[in-house]
Amino acid sequence: MLTIITLHIYIFILGAVLGSFYNVVGLRVPLKKSIAYPSSACPVCNNRLSTLELIPILSYLFQNGKCRHCKTPISVLYPLVELMTAILFTISPFLVGWSKELIIAWSLISLCMIVIVSDIKYMIIPDRVNLFFLILFLIELMFIQTESWWDPLAGLLVGIAVPLVIILVSRGGMGGGDMKLLAVFGILLGWKLVLLSFFLATLFGTVVGIIGMMMGFIKKGKPFPFGPFLVMGALIAYFFGKDLIDLYITYFFSYLY
Repeated sequence: MLTIITLHIYIFILGAVLGSFYNVVGLRVPLKKSIAYPSSACPVCNNRLSTLELIPILSYLFQNGKCRHCKTPISVLYPLVELMTAILFTISPFLVGWSKELIIAWSLISLCMIVIVSDIKYMIIPDRVNLFFLILFLIELMFIQTESWWDPLAGLLVGIAVPLVIILVSRGGMGGGDMKLLAVFGILLGWKLVLLSFFLATLFGTVVGIIGMMMGFIKKGKPFPFGPFLVMGALIAYFFGKDLIDLYITYFFSYLY
């Protein structure tokens, strides 16, 4: 029992450390900067961050959410991404089991965290990120999953077609990065689950958009990042999608008869 608890603590720490790295990727790749050099620094005073200032989650708390040198507030997005990554990594074994599938789950979470950072900060989902995970998912599906080859292909096509129709009809209601991201999700999820993920993303985005306009945070007609909602939809569809679809079918037929 103690060994299992210790293992999950290690996974939590690993997730937090990787979450910190995904912050760097999400911040630098859209600007076409190196993710390795230079080392992290305060964007206001340019002071290089020490090791104590780079401890995931804890550094933010110890510094009261401010730069230690110029006292500029640090975005709460960074510790939240670290915490979300740590939590999702830790609970994944409970959802998919201790199997090779866990590698795919962690890869999906990694993509999602990078997308959240880049889309919230710049409203950009970099092609390089999509391409990297497209290749990674294809390799993982070849060596880890044994399901039919056509479902990932169908998921890819559906992931492209659905947002493409929306883009053409609305003349820019969605971005090209969102379409490419959904296509990458489609390879991993298959056509049924990618449709579910898009439905959930649209539902979440609509609800948040309405509430945001009512509270004045979002202005009507002004675009806001849709990537985080695609991420939410994809994660829910991946971990719980089959159960949700079965529940819906059971309820639908019981309602008819």
